[in-house]
Amino acid sequence: MLISARKTMPALDYVSLIRSVYGDRRALLAGACASAGVAAMSGIKANAPVLFAVAAIILIVGIVRFANMRAFWDAGIGAEDAEAAEHWENRALWGGAMVALSHGIWCLVAILFVQEPFAELAACTLSIASTVGMVARNFALDRLITIQTVALSVPLWVAMLLRGDIYHAMLAAMLLVLLISFRKLAGDIRAILISALHGRIEVSRLAAELDIAITTLAHGLCMLDENGIITVANSKANRTFARLGIFNLTGRPFAAVLEALATSGKVPRTAIDRLRDMITRPSSGKVLLALGPGIYFEVTISARKQRCVLLFEDISERVAAEERISFMAHHDTLTDLPNRSHFNQLASDDLYARALARQASALMVVDVDEFKHVNDTFGHVVGDTLLRQVAQRLRRAVPANALVARLGGDEFVVLAGYEGTDHAASLIAEAIRQAFVAPFLFEDLTLNVDVSIGLATAPASKTTLEELMTKADLALYAAKGEGKGRAQLFHAQMDIDYHYRQRLKTDLRTAIARGELSLAFQPLFDIETRRVVSCEALARWTHPELGPIAPATFIPLAEEIGLISDITAFMIKSATSETAGWRGDVGVAVNISARDFRGLDLPSIVEQALAASGLEPDRLELEVTETALIEERDLAQKVLTHLADRGVSIALDDFGTGYSSLSYLNALPLAKLKIDRSFITNIDTNPRALRLLTGVARIGRDLELTVVAEGVETQAQFETMLAHTSVQQVQGYLFSRPLPAADIAELILRLNGAPSRQITNVVNAI
Repeated sequence: MLISARKTMPALDYVSLIRSVYGDRRALLAGACASAGVAAMSGIKANAPVLFAVAAIILIVGIVRFANMRAFWDAGIGAEDAEAAEHWENRALWGGAMVALSHGIWCLVAILFVQEPFAELAACTLSIASTVGMVARNFALDRLITIQTVALSVPLWVAMLLRGDIYHAMLAAMLLVLLISFRKLAGDIRAILISALHGRIEVSRLAAELDIAITTLAHGLCMLDENGIITVANSKANRTFARLGIFNLTGRPFAAVLEALATSGKVPRTAIDRLRDMITRPSSGKVLLALGPGIYFEVTISARKQRCVLLFEDISERVAAEERISFMAHHDTLTDLPNRSHFNQLASDDLYARALARQASALMVVDVDEFKHVNDTFGHVVGDTLLRQVAQRLRRAVPANALVARLGGDEFVVLAGYEGTDHAASLIAEAIRQAFVAPFLFEDLTLNVDVSIGLATAPASKTTLEELMTKADLALYAAKGEGKGRAQLFHAQMDIDYHYRQRLKTDLRTAIARGELSLAFQPLFDIETRRVVSCEALARWTHPELGPIAPATFIPLAEEIGLISDITAFMIKSATSETAGWRGDVGVAVNISARDFRGLDLPSIVEQALAASGLEPDRLELEVTETALIEERDLAQKVLTHLADRGVSIALDDFGTGYSSLSYLNALPLAKLKIDRSFITNIDTNPRALRLLTGVARIGRDLELTVVAEGVETQAQFETMLAHTSVQQVQGYLFSRPLPAADIAELILRLNGAPSRQITNVVNAI
């Protein structure tokens, strides 16, 4: 009750209430003058000089309070300066108490001492009136109201009670109730004021925040009243519509704005109609507005109680990003051609449309020949650039309405319509081939690149895309098998061959798992010692139904199905086991493929085979081709160096048929150089071929390698070689065809155990 208001409310509320106490000082001074005048008038009427003294006191107190209130406003305290406000609260307490006490004394004097009816009536009436004024002015401070009530009522009660009659006593009691009700009324007014103050502050805050939100909103905003009039439009909305030639939105009917947009033709009519319909109902939803190339706005309509809020969001970047993502999902990122999945969808639709029109379709699978060599030799940057240029040439070579896509890697696909016979489709394939006659030009590099094409046709487009792809793949396989750089039209035999190959793949997998492969050995003869010095181990497969399958057939199949390394491991184990039983120091050679360097732990396989067979490491020879080396150069060098350090001999097989041959002679731990049979074929009739063989053999000898000639098949070839080259060892059908394990052991025993003789006699003996 007598606690400072500072301790019961926030600083902002407290300062505001103190200011209300010091409001309208002129009215306070006028009230003091009126009370003093009435006191003086009653003094004259009752001829009581004491009332003149009371009048003077009331006037002086009023003047002091007026001066105090003026000083308060001159001080200009801050809105939240609670400490200064408390100082002025205390001063208001003293001033208010003096006003109430002066009026209480007036009543006491008039009732007890003057006892004149008018004087008593004037004192009580003015005092009660002053009490109402106190409540109206000081309701904000409960402590001040309480002090004023006590200061006024105590003298009044004393005077009433001391009059000594029951009526004055009852009047005093009623006045007590009245004064208490005045205090309660002040509390209610104070609560209402504080609530109103809080409401005003909150409304001001919300209004400020709303203004900031609308002003700084990244999107355009329009608010429509129940009549469709734009009542609020932020700067973003005004700028958006200004681009369309519409200005000053606020106060305009939105229907008129829509009509202006429709008349301008800058916005699709369907979008305008949908927007108008949603606002007219009204209903909530979204409408997409296309305002020009690459410019999109999404209008979000929120409706409530016949009023609408429209939010205009610029989604141009989002739409562009979505379009780019969609394009990337359906196109190859390197060439911008449709990818496989998107091509499947487009091609299926295209075939369906042509089938309805009974038009013919041709599907071509285009493969870039030797692309892996380009990647490995010149790097992926050149490879990627080549693929982009390949895509460009394909687009230019095919008809304008043809579909061109990249299936992956170096493989592309074309689907085109044609009229007439399959010859017309072949002309499209030939046009593609001709597009690759000109070399590809880079900054400092010129590449001659050819393509192989597999072509499949559907005269009435009734064939499914899957069938066409299968047929085109088979035709492509045939084209590459016949020398690459050509186009091949699918025919029925290819399908037969395909199913035959698929059967062989399945049966080969079974044969390898069951250990049904066997070995054959072809001997290598040393020209100087006239003896068998080594044998090349060759894999053999006899099919239970089809009979012997040529290695040229099943070895590529093994590579396709990923089982070539299983064959290599089998050959190393079996060859070392067989060789350990041969008489003398005859060695054995096993061929290693490129995949073996990654598919096998070659050092471990060799160690296990040598340990199991007891064969000396120097009697095992591993033959690797240049093609295998170029595919796995770093890994091959590491593995072969490790094996060479172990004592295993390393031979370079088919020398002269790969790439960068001379670099491998220097980089790898080679012990033997096997010259490919292509160098031997016509050395007895072609002097140039003989000079080439002689030069190659001389290089090998200069590098201290054992030089072997493969594929010697005639006596004339052999005699020419003996007379003009420095070849040290020979291998070929002239000396022996590949023999089973039992026969080769007998041959080694018979030849190496016989007395030394001329090589010709050796041949005759075989």
